[in-house]
Amino acid sequence: MLNDLDHQLFLFLNGLHVGWLDPVMTFISSETGWIPLYAVLVFLVFYKYKWKGLWVILGVAVAITCSDQIASSVFKPMVQRLRPCHDPLIKDLVYLPNGHCGGLYSFMSSHAANTFALASLIFMTMKKHYTKIGWPMFIWAAVVSYSRIYMGAHFPGDIICGTALGLLIGFSLGCLVNRYFLEKLS
Repeated sequence: MLNDLDHQLFLFLNGLHVGWLDPVMTFISSETGWIPLYAVLVFLVFYKYKWKGLWVILGVAVAITCSDQIASSVFKPMVQRLRPCHDPLIKDLVYLPNGHCGGLYSFMSSHAANTFALASLIFMTMKKHYTKIGWPMFIWAAVVSYSRIYMGAHFPGDIICGTALGLLIGFSLGCLVNRYFLEKLS
């Protein structure tokens, strides 16, 4: 029943496509398109923390590595849920803007896990200096995550679970970085 609901919600959300949005979502879903954002975040971190900013950057690297490896190397091979575009029940109904389906398995979304890990760690470590940084970071992570449904790569359940994983890792590591590296070194 839950799987049927996930399929129906996916088909609805994936079906909300328009031609002009295809290249936008393809860009949003790409990892290299966000390099300018990452450069701005690195600048903001070092602007506020100077050399201690290395601890934030290290925290981000650990958070993304953990979220990516747990999602891709643990859950995907363990659960083996087919991507919507590989699922024989719905693959003929899936809209693929760039015609690319991706790897075989979808659960859980690494994009969702990674972007929410980054967003929550940056929020936790930077909110004291940039009080409004949370909204843009979490909206960015949500848009990237939705782009994966739009691109036909993930079911909503994959996104929700990836988001939960990323939030857990990002908030946890953000608390550790704050407590042991930013506050203690002040």
